[in-house]
Amino acid sequence: MEQAPVDTSLSQLTVCEFMERLSSSEPVPGGGSASALAAALGASLISMVAGLSTGRPKYAAYEGTLERCAAAGRDLQARFLALVDRDAEAYAGYAAALKMPRETVEQKETRQLAIRAAARAASEAPWDCVRACEELVNAAESLAGRSNVNASSDVLVAALLGEAAARGAAENVLINLIATGDDVFAGEMQSDVDRTLHEIVALAARTREAVLSGQARDPEAE
Repeated sequence: MEQAPVDTSLSQLTVCEFMERLSSSEPVPGGGSASALAAALGASLISMVAGLSTGRPKYAAYEGTLERCAAAGRDLQARFLALVDRDAEAYAGYAAALKMPRETVEQKETRQLAIRAAARAASEAPWDCVRACEELVNAAESLAGRSNVNASSDVLVAALLGEAAARGAAENVLINLIATGDDVFAGEMQSDVDRTLHEIVALAARTREAVLSGQARDPEAE
């Protein structure tokens, strides 16, 4: 099977160029790439908030958290941007498998195997996005009440973007599991997705509660 490549790195496009590509009738980029990009924006906010808080006497007690979140934000931003492309490439592979010839019994069998393999890859890419979103929202929860109060809404936006991205990526996981032809893999993956989403939603809710309270929190245990 010849995989249809993404001709240009999506993460290197301008915002306007990406939106133009996304709104076209081409199959990629799609919802998975859009989810990863939303998460990348959230990760950037984590780095921004940590940077606006680091080195300020008022937040000196949180320096360990701030340093960790600043590094996490940078790392997650790079990972999410890579997932923008990876998700598009995985779905392009699935689309290519669907177009394989099916004139003979042998061709049909080859095509079916290719579809199953491509569907698995197309579910694993957004699953990695969901897992990374848990790290993103966890970082936001850590910063809530422990960072620059003037950027508290940015902390909440980061958490909400992470939650939304996780929900979007999860839907892409689940819809692709159907074509893998592997009930055990699909069942385990669905269970993992459900468990991770539950934790992300809880973290986002705690972040919102901490931000809206306006209260400073105790430093994290190091």
